[in-house]
Amino acid sequence: MLAVLNSGSLIDNAQAMLDAYKDFEIGFIQQDRGLKLSLQGAPANAFVDGKMIRGMREQLFAVLRDIVYTRNVVIDSGSFDLESRPGITNAVFHIVRNAGLLTLPADVNLVVCWGGHAISREEYDYTKLVGYELGLRGLNVCTGCGPGAMKGPMKGATIGHAKQRIRDGRYVGITEPGIIAAESPNPIVNSLVIMPDMEKRLEAFVRVGHGIVVFPGGVGTAEEVLYLLGILLNPENAEQPFPLIMTGPGSAEPYFRQIDEFVGKTLGEEAQRRYSIIIDNPGEVARTMREKLEGVRDYRSDNGDAYYFNWRLAIDQEFQQPFNSTHEAMSALDINEGLPKHTLAANLRRAFSGIVSGNVREDTAALIDQHGPFEINGSKEIMNLLDALLSAFVDQKRMKISGNDYMPCYRVC
Repeated sequence: MLAVLNSGSLIDNAQAMLDAYKDFEIGFIQQDRGLKLSLQGAPANAFVDGKMIRGMREQLFAVLRDIVYTRNVVIDSGSFDLESRPGITNAVFHIVRNAGLLTLPADVNLVVCWGGHAISREEYDYTKLVGYELGLRGLNVCTGCGPGAMKGPMKGATIGHAKQRIRDGRYVGITEPGIIAAESPNPIVNSLVIMPDMEKRLEAFVRVGHGIVVFPGGVGTAEEVLYLLGILLNPENAEQPFPLIMTGPGSAEPYFRQIDEFVGKTLGEEAQRRYSIIIDNPGEVARTMREKLEGVRDYRSDNGDAYYFNWRLAIDQEFQQPFNSTHEAMSALDINEGLPKHTLAANLRRAFSGIVSGNVREDTAALIDQHGPFEINGSKEIMNLLDALLSAFVDQKRMKISGNDYMPCYRVC
């Protein structure tokens, strides 16, 4: 709730945010028809003339709605088998349905935008241009709800929608408790959903979204790309159309070249064929996505699948089970060339997930302060590729935005 009230802040360190508002307290006042929320020591920018901004009130409600629903109905009720593939997908479905994401009449028009919160001004402005072109074509936007590449496409889409007199534009933000403090929801989000963990957050993206645009980012963006590619490399998804476009301004071309080379050398040409890279051409990105979404609509229609939730996408449990970022778990990851490609992608995704956790979660940071950096082990070739990619992210200052120097939370062995 503090993260929601802290919207617009450039702090991407959860502990720093908590330290800045040590007097913040939440209370509840019981009333005849429900509960009234009591806040003390809340950030002043959440109020105008002593009254809370309406968008923040809605987002506070979303936090309460999703955390209470997930705990009472999904986790504690025993109604969901959270150890099986269908059970986890069913839980994701019920959480997003309860949050009002599955609107009717449904259409194939929700574009998920991934990218970093710590991007340059040039890259941020480019995300707005792409969002504008998407909005002009009647497409809606879903992001991780934070700043940077998560805010820019939404901001651009609002203008595109306004020009087309679209008054019901959707700006969906999907986050989870472990990352929300480091990536506070931006004020444009009009549908905020709090998933219980990172894996269910990622599954929600690919179940409710119809295509994905990837902007420049860092290790978190690489994690998301590996997650999706690992799913698409599953033989069960060979015929599943899922548009994936990587894009950025001309200055971001080296970033995507590094990602492309890493994917090619670890997951192979089959993975590279599942995405396209378009540099410095927002209009072409939107046109390509619009065209590819027609194929998604035809596939869903031919197979009797819902437009609002992708039931047919096969997601293995290794992509669904929460990964607890500990020193033991990180060092035990099996990363070598002999694994099936989708399994290798899953383990690489977990390695990136651990680094993200070490960067932004206060509990993981405390573990690293106590026991030192995580150790990532694997074959020599892949470790060299991984070390080069991560070093490039650090050199390009793509890990964090607060503070001057980045101290790696990992060591590649």
